[in-house]
Amino acid sequence: QVQLVESGGGLVQPGGSLRLSCQASGIISSNDSMAWYRQAPGKQRELVAISGRKTVYPNSMKGRFAISRDNAKNTVYLQMNNLEPEDTAVYYCNAVHYGWNYWGKGTLVTVSS
Repeated sequence: QVQLVESGGGLVQPGGSLRLSCQASGIISSNDSMAWYRQAPGKQRELVAISGRKTVYPNSMKGRFAISRDNAKNTVYLQMNNLEPEDTAVYYCNAVHYGWNYWGKGTLVTVSS
């Protein structure tokens, strides 16, 4: 059984920073890709960053977001800097194991003054 547990969300002022964490348990290993997605109110879920054989960021996410991974802890992180109100969303952790997608329950990030 796979569990992905996100933490680190909360309320932050514009221009602030947050670091999200996602701890994986079960069959997820360092050979599996892990990623962060987000879903803002009324919008579709979108990719923020992938940590796999390569680290991948969509163009819209380059510069302010950084994904990292601690394989010893089976944990992936998302460092978010210079946050904007438009970054308000539920952030989800994702892992792919032999083609199967697994999701965490998400952590809410609210950027507001």
